[in-house]
Amino acid sequence: MNDEQMDSWPLRGAFDALRTETAQLETPPGLERQLMSAFARQHRPAPWHQGLAQRWTRLPWRAAGGALAIALAALVLVPRAEQPGAPAAPQVAQEGAFVAVASRERIEQEPSPRMVRADVPRSALAALGVAVAPEDAGEMVRAEMLVGADGNTLALRFVASE
Repeated sequence: MNDEQMDSWPLRGAFDALRTETAQLETPPGLERQLMSAFARQHRPAPWHQGLAQRWTRLPWRAAGGALAIALAALVLVPRAEQPGAPAAPQVAQEGAFVAVASRERIEQEPSPRMVRADVPRSALAALGVAVAPEDAGEMVRAEMLVGADGNTLALRFVASE
């Protein structure tokens, strides 16, 4: 609408009167405080234990995500073929020894890490520098992961199957 059409618009006078009348209105003092307290009474915060079940059901998915990240890193970072004369990969992951996945500073900053057990494909060991035979790459290995509060894997160790 242009200015000429606005001047001839039949509701223009009614809207002008409404604008001037609402401009003079003021919110009564203390109204916001009263509304906030009424809202707080009506919508109490959930007890701390109510969301606990949801957090625990997401934990296996986070552990599986960490294992998948290790397996993908193994596929991307490990060279496909050994170079003739190249030194063998060092054995860095032994049973019972933790291997840091995150930086040392990140692990030290974590206030309450959790231990999570999972089965990891043996091919994920290659990303940690362990030589894996191709015929054994599909086997699963029992691993314990140190997981931070955000669900990211901080460290990993391999344990004997029970």
